[in-house]
Amino acid sequence: MHTNPEQKAYGKWILGIISAGILIYLGVQNIDTVAVAIAWLFNLFSPILLGIAFALIVNVPMRFIETRLYPKTQKPIAVKIRRPIAIVLAYLFIAAILACVFGLVIPALVNAVRILADGAANVVKDFSAMSAEDLENHPIAKFVLNIDWQKPLQSILTFFETRGSSIMNVALSTVKEVFGGVINIFVAIIFSVYVLFHKSTLKRQTRRLIDVWLPKKVGEAIVHTASVAGEVFRNFVAGQTLESVILGVLCIIGMLILQLPYAPMIGALISVTALIPIAGPIIGTAIGAFMIVIVSPIKAVIFVVFMLVLQQLEGNLIYPKVMGSTVNLPAMWVLAAVTIGGGLAGAVGMLLGVPVVSTLYILLQEATGKREKEQENASSPTDTSE
Repeated sequence: MHTNPEQKAYGKWILGIISAGILIYLGVQNIDTVAVAIAWLFNLFSPILLGIAFALIVNVPMRFIETRLYPKTQKPIAVKIRRPIAIVLAYLFIAAILACVFGLVIPALVNAVRILADGAANVVKDFSAMSAEDLENHPIAKFVLNIDWQKPLQSILTFFETRGSSIMNVALSTVKEVFGGVINIFVAIIFSVYVLFHKSTLKRQTRRLIDVWLPKKVGEAIVHTASVAGEVFRNFVAGQTLESVILGVLCIIGMLILQLPYAPMIGALISVTALIPIAGPIIGTAIGAFMIVIVSPIKAVIFVVFMLVLQQLEGNLIYPKVMGSTVNLPAMWVLAAVTIGGGLAGAVGMLLGVPVVSTLYILLQEATGKREKEQENASSPTDTSE
């Protein structure tokens, strides 16, 4: 008795569903082991994953430079060195932006810390110059002198005696993690350079594997989805950069109107930290407030209130409009993608929610248009010749 191809394919489909169900059941029953295994694999491949992320980001300026770097020449040597030059220029461009921002902000932070230290030294100097009678009558000195310092000092000594070894272990572990993080970033940058330099070869090899090992329709769907996702991600990076620049410019303009100090420096800092979801604006605002509070605590409060208002304006109006126009996604869906992505995966979800939803939106739009044409062709009357 022979089975036809349709029955054979149906049997394989049923067997695959059953196997997948068994694997899911075993995974749920051993969720702790699975979580440990996933964490181990993520730590093992974290430099490679980080390198791929760097490559995707750097590819945006690199592609822009490469397409405009003597595009009409046919000389073999020029064609050969075009991509290495574009990679170097892209990394130099990113490094130059970071260097400019740090060059503006770090001196101001150092100056703020120096002013704070000088102020503390002057206070100590003033107290040391006072007589015993003046110290007794001074409210702050009187408060400090009336504190029983023996108890807090004894508590601190007891804490270090009992927790000294654990504190040392935590410190060593922190140093180890920081050192490991620096090494991972260095390896990731090197790996991203290799990915960018050989991206045409990697693309060709991936396409070859898809064509050989997957059915034709499935392979074409994967290649098309990857193409749409790549274009959306490039537009997303460009839109995110444009949005951060707009936020930085608005910050500078608002600070100049409010006559707040360090407007160019803080605006540049806000522009760079805005690339980091959730934590970025908070970090920029905190550093800016610390820089301003040394000059005027009242102006620091005004700056914080101004940044809260600006961030609300940016998150609910500017960001959806800018990102919607760059990734071809309506502003309503951009806001929904950020909200849902943040609820599902925190900062990473907010960062990746827009490109993921935009990719799905474009694919659904294409599939819907194709389905409508098929329905129109099926319902249209056909001419019959007699």
